[in-house]
Amino acid sequence: MKAFIKFDFNTACKKILKEKLEECGIKHRILGFGEVEFLEKVSPEKLNLFSKLLDPYGIEIVKNQKTILIQKIKDAIVDMVFNENISVNVKSSVYLSEKLNYSYGHLSTLFSEVTYTSIENFIILQKIEFAKQLIISNELSLTEIAFKLNYSSIAHLSSQFKNSTGMTPSAFQRVIIKRKELINKNNP
Repeated sequence: MKAFIKFDFNTACKKILKEKLEECGIKHRILGFGEVEFLEKVSPEKLNLFSKLLDPYGIEIVKNQKTILIQKIKDAIVDMVFNENISVNVKSSVYLSEKLNYSYGHLSTLFSEVTYTSIENFIILQKIEFAKQLIISNELSLTEIAFKLNYSSIAHLSSQFKNSTGMTPSAFQRVIIKRKELINKNNP
């Protein structure tokens, strides 16, 4: 038997952080996605324990300033793409500059230098991941998905989707429908 799971990365990560910080007895405040403020001096032993508790979830404490800014850029992009409350008409360069208080040129150069890819490419990958989730949930048409993700047309979404996944959104949709039919057929 299979089940299709829909989840919110932001909520899941915040819950894991909260649980592990409480398990370590660290007084804290979660400021935003991927950012925690300690409300007390934390001993190296507690910090090490916290780090070890996060490790199985693929979460790590970032120590290098460049790496911290790169993570903030990634978090801002994920928030921009997946968050329903952010306006679809905001240019990503303006959004990132305003959110992180750096010029877009600086952010773009640093991101490319550290990750070996562009901010634009990372945004496209996040949009395609979100498009896949929306297709799997089967709540919106491809036209609605293209609009929701700020694409100028279905053709534009289709082109980027195919470049990233090797198949068009409609082909991906057909695969998902077939899989669901097979699962339902095998589990009456």
